[in-house]
Amino acid sequence: MTRKDYQTLSDAELTELLKASDHAAYTEIYLRYAKILYVHAYKKLQNEALAKDIIQDLFTAIWHKRDSYNIPGENLYGYLYRAMKNRIFEFFAHEKVERKYLDSLQAFINSNHSPTADYQIREKQLQAHIDKNIAKLTPKMKVIFELSRKEQLRNKEIAEKLNTSENNVSKQVNNALRILKTTLSVIMF
Repeated sequence: MTRKDYQTLSDAELTELLKASDHAAYTEIYLRYAKILYVHAYKKLQNEALAKDIIQDLFTAIWHKRDSYNIPGENLYGYLYRAMKNRIFEFFAHEKVERKYLDSLQAFINSNHSPTADYQIREKQLQAHIDKNIAKLTPKMKVIFELSRKEQLRNKEIAEKLNTSENNVSKQVNNALRILKTTLSVIMF
């Protein structure tokens, strides 16, 4: 089948082909719905990179679990929209938990308690874990991340310094933060 043939198929037909691991059907579903889902995600999140990540994660999950998901072909857009909204709700719930944790940590720091030996040890272990995971980033991502976080340079300054686009710098920083958050959430929770 050609691309035009897939364009003429209904959502139900594409869904059946997707379940049979037809990558072209998956691509057609992506091309039909990714942009409109991105628009909805961006309206909720007000963050371009995060909206793109959520849509990308959604379609990646659909491909990887295509034979176990019960995707209704007759209302494919509704299914994808609900799945996207659920991912956004999960993000906000996780962000709320993170914020509470950081607020409680800040409250502890501000309470003028002198750090105990245990606290100092945990802080050193956490810093070592962070440094180890920063070292695992790709070389370009590591350089951009360190310029952003350690030298406190703005994305524009980093882009000029490394002769790259500001958008690329933003993506690299966001990807690094996502990787670090994932690895840190394991030891924090």
